[in-house]
Amino acid sequence: MKARYVQRGDAIDYTPMEDVAAGDVVVLSGKLVGVAKLDIKAGELGALALVGVYEFAKAEGIAFAAGMEVGWNPTNGEAVAAGASGSVKIGHAIALTGATDKSVLVRLCQGLG
Repeated sequence: MKARYVQRGDAIDYTPMEDVAAGDVVVLSGKLVGVAKLDIKAGELGALALVGVYEFAKAEGIAFAAGMEVGWNPTNGEAVAAGASGSVKIGHAIALTGATDKSVLVRLCQGLG
């Protein structure tokens, strides 16, 4: 057997080492980014969404045009410009977001370099 279908891939199974709240952003191996669909207790099986459009808290002073790549700063817990130091790319902004806005709408996109 070379490959066997397992699941659609829009969400993946995830067992955290510490409690995760619904809506938490989880970065796996520095590249794969998912959003917890529900609260997940430490050591229990849950799910991370890998696709969809999510509203992310955003760093102040950053504006996004629709289509721009968006990064996630796991230390500060906010969306930042893609390529910012310490960030991982999470997807693309789907609407214009001003520098004073508190959040940005992002379509998750895995595998961004």
